Amino acid sequence: MVQELLTAAAAVGSAGVLYVASAARVVKQYERGVVFRLGRLAGQARGPGFTMIVPFVDRLHKVNMQIITLPVPAQEGITRDNVTVRVDAVVYFKVVDAANALVRVEDYRFAVSQMAQTSLRSIIGKSDLDDLLSDREKLNQGLELMIDSPAVGWGVQIDRVEIKDVSLPDTMKRSMARQAEADRERRARVINADAELQASKVLAEAAREMSETPAALQLRLLQTVVAVAAEKNSTLVLPFPVELLRFLEKAQEHPVEHRVER
Repeated sequence: MVQELLTAAAAVGSAGVLYVASAARVVKQYERGVVFRLGRLAGQARGPGFTMIVPFVDRLHKVNMQIITLPVPAQEGITRDNVTVRVDAVVYFKVVDAANALVRVEDYRFAVSQMAQTSLRSIIGKSDLDDLLSDREKLNQGLELMIDSPAVGWGVQIDRVEIKDVSLPDTMKRSMARQAEADRERRARVINADAELQASKVLAEAAREMSETPAALQLRLLQTVVAVAAEKNSTLVLPFPVELLRFLEKAQEHPVEHRVER
């Protein structure tokens, strides 16, 4: 009798262990467990830690709640100013409602990917080439709104959308390079012209100052001679001031007049 009781207890214990083993589940910290009981959603999503389900009746589906990085394949389109481009992007999103992510949509990853590709092609058609190249922040916000609107019903939240690269045809790259080079040359010419204008104003002012003081011109001449002589050249070209010629001419005229008076 005792042996039969021990055998029955061992059988019940083994059955209990098997039941617990088949019913026990562990949900990780970054996951949520959604239970379907006979095909119907049973209660709220299970939190992280140890949980129990009814074996052969319940099915536990674990949903990752981490931020998912989803690259969007490059999409080719024509911009509003008729330029063919290829644009690729990346979408950062996470699941905020595990039950809706499983019930409302068949595969939320695939759904977000297709929505991102469609929205990206739409953004390309509505934008100019300059906006794609220089105003990406605004396009990123518009793309995020376009994807986030339908994703809210799927229990998915779009965290951020970034346009990674814009590929242009080779002919367009060459045209843009020529345009940039012409613009740099134009700015260089304007800067040179402005510098010449400022230099001419300063030289004109210096000339006016020297015309009032002839000795200043002689001092400037001597400074030029000293600067040229410092180079150790074998030949020194000395400019002869016109004022000195006029002085010599006047000096020659005065003795002649003096002789005539005598």
